[in-house]
Amino acid sequence: MGKWYENAVFYHMYPIGMTGAPRRNESEETVHRFQDLMKWLPHIKDLGCTAIYIGPLFESTSHGYDTKDYRMVDRRLGDNQDFKGFVEKAHEMDIRVVVDGVFNHTGREFFAFQDIQKNREQSQYCGWYKGINFGWNSPYNDGFGYEAWRNCFELVNLNLREPKVREYLLDVIGFWIHEFDIDGIRLDCADCLEFSFMEEMRRFTNEKKADFWLMGEVIHGDYSRYVKPEMLNSVTNYELHKGLYSGHNDHNYFEIAHTIRREFDENGGIYKGLRLYSFVDNHDVDRIASKLNVPEHIFTV
Repeated sequence: MGKWYENAVFYHMYPIGMTGAPRRNESEETVHRFQDLMKWLPHIKDLGCTAIYIGPLFESTSHGYDTKDYRMVDRRLGDNQDFKGFVEKAHEMDIRVVVDGVFNHTGREFFAFQDIQKNREQSQYCGWYKGINFGWNSPYNDGFGYEAWRNCFELVNLNLREPKVREYLLDVIGFWIHEFDIDGIRLDCADCLEFSFMEEMRRFTNEKKADFWLMGEVIHGDYSRYVKPEMLNSVTNYELHKGLYSGHNDHNYFEIAHTIRREFDENGGIYKGLRLYSFVDNHDVDRIASKLNVPEHIFTV
């Protein structure tokens, strides 16, 4: 019998938007919104889905990817106990749960970055981030410069060549496995991560949970560089994504068939034997219901 993820059908939940939570995390109050998310589980089961990808979940300042605390569920959604109950209920319904792992960057409110703001050159965390330079300045007028993800300076790039950063992040992964019994992680910006770190992550998660699923967000390039036994189980299949909706809209099903053959054909498919994470939509693209010209093309039950 194969691993659960080899034939899994995922339902994607973006909880901040799904629950109508505030776009900025400006209150000290914890608001328990997981009951709203729990109500979706029977519907997800009825659709035939066997797994949920939910995230981002870590405590953050705004959209969820500017992480403030890796060991705390975002207070706009609830607390750690709420999420633990959500996972338990999903598991009772034979639904696996995968969360977002935002390991390429942190928010500016993360403790290590705030320590650099306070202690400058004397901070023990200067090596935790890329491009820290006290001869420069940032758009936030910090009195030092740093490397930001795609020049979005609310997202500070972690230095994944620093052993203490790797140790910290692996400990975080272990925490989420131990505390919540999650079944996998979707790696945000996997195409920005160090390959050696993803290999280290694979070894670590294999020891923690034999069937733990690691999936990377990769948009461009050769997916086979990432999907291999010693690294990731899967990556996002953006190459197929476009054809899945435009093929319907243009009545050009050859587009879908061509992409599938190019990727998976038994006789020379470039990703033959690999299981990519094929999707109709996610939180980085428009919803499929907005893209399809004919609403009847959407699968319903």
